[in-house]
Amino acid sequence: MRHSYRCPLRWSDMDANGHVNNTVYLRYLEEARIDFLTVAARASDPEAFTGSTVVARHEIDYLRQLVHRAEPVTVELWVEKLAAASVTFGYEIKDADAAPVAAGPGAAKSRGPYVRARTVVVPYNIEEGFPRRLSAAERAFLEDYFDDSHRG
Repeated sequence: MRHSYRCPLRWSDMDANGHVNNTVYLRYLEEARIDFLTVAARASDPEAFTGSTVVARHEIDYLRQLVHRAEPVTVELWVEKLAAASVTFGYEIKDADAAPVAAGPGAAKSRGPYVRARTVVVPYNIEEGFPRRLSAAERAFLEDYFDDSHRG
């Protein structure tokens, strides 16, 4: 299963080349991740992810140019890997409608995502200053979001 987050584009997201700046995509991923870890996870268990998490790694493949428009994009998030004290999220940023477009006589072709990305997140105990293990409730919640359908 994937978590879906509708992310608005802001005029200030564009750079001098007229498209969304590469660093802004990290903010889009962050907004989707925060929505997932606060809204969705805490709806499942009010104690889930109440502490801090830190990002240990980002990996981004930029696939298509995105320019400002009124319609939001959809950020889909899923779990790729679950370890004792970390979780790797996969993402795709794509059009909300994701409707196919014609690619020639009688053929349909998907527009595909703008970005595919991964983030390794570590639960962190701020008071102790160290990473912590995922709780049993957090693991159970995250296990419902494994999805490898993006691999084609």
